[in-house]
Amino acid sequence: MSQRQHQENGISDPELEPSIIAYCVNPDLAVPIVPAMPTRKWMDDTPDRFAYRCLPLLIANQAGWFLLNDQRISVVWSGEITAASLVVKATDGSKPKLCSSHFGNGVITWDVPYLFRTPPGYDLLVRGPANWPKEGVFPLEGLVETDWLGATFSINWKVLRPNYEIIFEPGEPIAMIVPQRRGELEAFRPRIVDLASDHEADRDYSVWETERRDFLKNLRKGDEKAEQLGWHKKYFHGIRNTGEPFDDHQTKLHLKKFRDLRTESD
Repeated sequence: MSQRQHQENGISDPELEPSIIAYCVNPDLAVPIVPAMPTRKWMDDTPDRFAYRCLPLLIANQAGWFLLNDQRISVVWSGEITAASLVVKATDGSKPKLCSSHFGNGVITWDVPYLFRTPPGYDLLVRGPANWPKEGVFPLEGLVETDWLGATFSINWKVLRPNYEIIFEPGEPIAMIVPQRRGELEAFRPRIVDLASDHEADRDYSVWETERRDFLKNLRKGDEKAEQLGWHKKYFHGIRNTGEPFDDHQTKLHLKKFRDLRTESD
């Protein structure tokens, strides 16, 4: 039984539950860490919220934990390479608690007030919030060996538009953290082969291609059944092209919340 199946069946096994710990290095600067939410404003705004029909997009939205901004921050970059060319301000007139211009060249830096510890052999991918576009700025990514590193790291965004004010609102995610087993990517053996060389995969794809083509054709013709169906839903519901369900299919992730053990009684 997989770890996810153990969780869904209410079975708790510490051996199957790797820990990720956030040691708070300064309580006055702590920011919320929460499971990434499935919704996005731009997806809400699509006609009939059709973007939520894309299950890979929806799952990726949830695949990690968000670190949330807790000050309303204004950022303006003049376009020069010096650190002083990026002006970072809290809009209430106070001093920015965590963010500054440190590297220059239009990079805004948040100092993370946590020392993260992952299990042996696990790194932490520190990236921008998935599928969360922001005008004029782009999140940079880093991969940190948090199973041994005795230091904090920073979160960095690259400003793309000079002389354009960028606002980071309170509660807005500034990073997404995702544990990743070290060496796992390098263990894969990538290959490219002709589809016809694998009869089962070839047959599976042919069924999907035919069904998909016929569905779109019927939808364009105004077929009532196709219009009621709305879109080709087999993948969303985890149904193989043979009609059989895939047992380990996921339509939602269930990430655990960070427990604040500082506030829990013994």
